[in-house]
Amino acid sequence: MRRSAVREAGDLLADAVARGVRTLAFVPSRRGAEVVASQARRALDEVVPGLGSRVAAYRAGYLPEERRALEQALATGELVGLATTSALELGIDVSGLDVVLLSGYPGTRSAMWQRAGRAGRAGRDALCVLIARDDPLDTYLVHHPAALFHTPIEATVFDPANPHVLTPHLCTAAAEKPLTTSDLELFGAPRSLVDDLVQQGALRRRPNGWYWTHPGRPDIDLRGTGGPPISVIEASTGRLIGTADAGGAHHHLHQGAVYTHQGRTYVVSHLDLDDGVALAEPENPPFTTHARDVTSLDVLQVRSYVDAGPVGVFLGDVEVTSQVVSFQRRRLDSGEVLGTWPLDLPRRTLQTVAVWMTLADSTLSNVDDVPGALHAAEHAAIGLLPLVASCDRWDIGGLSTARHADTDAPTIFVYDGHPGGAGFAERAFHMMQAWLAATRDTVKSCGCERGCPGCVQSPKCGNGNNPLDKDGAVAVLSVLLSHLDRLHAHPDRSGAHSNKVRCPPGPVPGTRGPVPGTRGPVPGTRG
Repeated sequence: MRRSAVREAGDLLADAVARGVRTLAFVPSRRGAEVVASQARRALDEVVPGLGSRVAAYRAGYLPEERRALEQALATGELVGLATTSALELGIDVSGLDVVLLSGYPGTRSAMWQRAGRAGRAGRDALCVLIARDDPLDTYLVHHPAALFHTPIEATVFDPANPHVLTPHLCTAAAEKPLTTSDLELFGAPRSLVDDLVQQGALRRRPNGWYWTHPGRPDIDLRGTGGPPISVIEASTGRLIGTADAGGAHHHLHQGAVYTHQGRTYVVSHLDLDDGVALAEPENPPFTTHARDVTSLDVLQVRSYVDAGPVGVFLGDVEVTSQVVSFQRRRLDSGEVLGTWPLDLPRRTLQTVAVWMTLADSTLSNVDDVPGALHAAEHAAIGLLPLVASCDRWDIGGLSTARHADTDAPTIFVYDGHPGGAGFAERAFHMMQAWLAATRDTVKSCGCERGCPGCVQSPKCGNGNNPLDKDGAVAVLSVLLSHLDRLHAHPDRSGAHSNKVRCPPGPVPGTRGPVPGTRGPVPGTRG
């Protein structure tokens, strides 16, 4: 057992501030940034009363005036330490910083160097400390530092043809200046997409181009958070506390959720998704809250596949349905689960792109716990995907099942967490062998006995990391790799002449394709 990266970051931030060293601590989550700042403040106040006031948290969701005040206080030296999310990674000019703390690898080398470069400007020496989390990717990098320091910045992964991204961009461009045919070529926009916008009344066709039809500017969700933000209101006073992303409201602003803002703790009493409001009251409970959800997935279309005999690898369109069904209260000091409370929140659907792997039952004859093995392999694969794609594990999701209705086989799905896909699953499809090899090596070399956060456990698991079979995961990944390696060495033996094969009409190996008629969602084990 070792201390968490968040707790280590809090102590290092306090040590730096006590010595007058101006420091940024980057933390992956909003809640984590609040925890690091609170921990550092407590430690400093114990040494010198009042010294904790020189540390603060900074994250999205603060009111604009709060963020500007924090930026000014950091620039003038009134604040010496700041625990922040990626909100301070770009776009804000902060000079005079000496140290950057990274509470966990940020997911890409480009993000790591961008954050490290926040300190040491104007020719000053600086220090950057990476604190490895209990995470498969961090574990891999600690044992393979060359992948961090001797590897070029990763290629950017995105899908410019994603209609969920392209449509609002076209509308915004048309609001500036009428779109022409040459503009459509520049955007890579198919004429059918523009015709749909005309039919919907968003654009109007004129002889010299397409015009935006509304008086106001188009709404565009730059962060892809799933809609307008949720306002967090203090119920007793009506005061606006802050805002939160609509996409995370089900998990972080449900009734009974503990919400932290600038070191002050609130408990949510009511969430109104239609009005975009969460009501909260100041409290100081001795616990944190963690939402739990269930997920199902339907295959809509197969784009490409690799037939490796008893193993299949697929890239295609899927629909993911998820629902937050309960939340746990966990004791602050020990993490002990105090109980589980049910929730009644609506289902949410996401049409996106996924990569999935199927295995014949015969390949798993030596695996005792097939669901646990697939689930553990899925967790580890999600944790290692940022090694080959410019994402982090919060950009992607997964599901595994011993028998999926659309594949009729044991299956592991990994999907993009953005509508229409963001290119991560496609990158995984083309980097399959390198991705799975790093995943297997990380799980196999981990020193734990039955699985830990450094290999197969996941902080975002909707099933509470159960079931998990570490040894079974190694076996599953080894089977996948052995057949893919064999195919790569002898491509003509399997009938697949390249690692990317266009899907022919009708069913393909390892999947039955979309099933006609109405079918209920197929539950699986969600990562």
